[in-house]
Amino acid sequence: MINFRYSRAGDVADAVRQIASEPRAKFVAGGTNLLDLMKYEVERPGHLIDISRLPLTGIEETASGRVRIGALVPNSDLAYHPLIEERYPMLSSAIRAGASQQLRNMASTGGNLLQRTRCSYFYDVATPCNKREPGSGCSAIDGHNRMHAILGTSEACIATHPSDMCVALAALEANVNVAGPAGERVIAFADFHRLPGDTPQRDTNLEPNEIITAIELPARGFAQNYTYIKIRDRLSYAFALVSVAAALELEGKNIKEARLALGGIAHKPWRDENAEAALRGQNATRDTFKRAADILLSGAKAYAHNAFKIELARRAIVRALTQAAQGTPQSQSNKKVL
Repeated sequence: MINFRYSRAGDVADAVRQIASEPRAKFVAGGTNLLDLMKYEVERPGHLIDISRLPLTGIEETASGRVRIGALVPNSDLAYHPLIEERYPMLSSAIRAGASQQLRNMASTGGNLLQRTRCSYFYDVATPCNKREPGSGCSAIDGHNRMHAILGTSEACIATHPSDMCVALAALEANVNVAGPAGERVIAFADFHRLPGDTPQRDTNLEPNEIITAIELPARGFAQNYTYIKIRDRLSYAFALVSVAAALELEGKNIKEARLALGGIAHKPWRDENAEAALRGQNATRDTFKRAADILLSGAKAYAHNAFKIELARRAIVRALTQAAQGTPQSQSNKKVL
């Protein structure tokens, strides 16, 4: 049993004040990840600050044409919001590919960004894990690592980021709005999550005394030529072996703009500017897509049990780009990838 103090934040400023005054405090909203971590005693917060009633539940278009999503919007509300379905269907699709309907009803948009890895060694407090206890070692490197990363790894950690929603947000180049004792700031989505390096205990560049207030989407949502593919061991309620968010802007058969983000293969949603550059100005053909996949995976490193992920990712990239080019996005009702 973990003993902790509970309080409720009255507004964003109050939430920031409370967490800044207590180093062992954690925010709780939907609790779909934090409560699991507490049950396994991976997280042992001394104080839970309930932010679930803060006024951060709006989805609105800004004067600049961007769309602002409150950090406490439930995942299910976001996925089925008319504005998101119309302008950012790739995001809607990615959210619906994740978790279960019951979890999506509870999970918050901001909390989704802060999910921690589902590495089994991270969840097992009886095994060494640098994410839980820096310097103790990474059990996955010489252990069972079928689900683990093939890109962006380090000698300290080979865990993967679990979110589907974040893969789409990476491809869309969203911004994350945060507030802290020093005021408000904006973090580009590409800079929000971290690779493990020698500090795998830090998943993001959010400071411990900051709170996510909103996610902002750019005006362009790639609503015509997009897809989100998720390859997993079973067709529902499973984390990705490999997932791909692909978005194209076409002029005839020529690729004017390209976005490509992958999940299940790194400690953060993975984008490669060189791979996207190899698509721009080219015809939307299978050979073009294969070249982009080869560039993106050129630095991939396999471990004892996950070498299959490299070829799986290559095929998934080609398939995703093909679906995007044809304007035939993956169905999340019929999840089988054809």
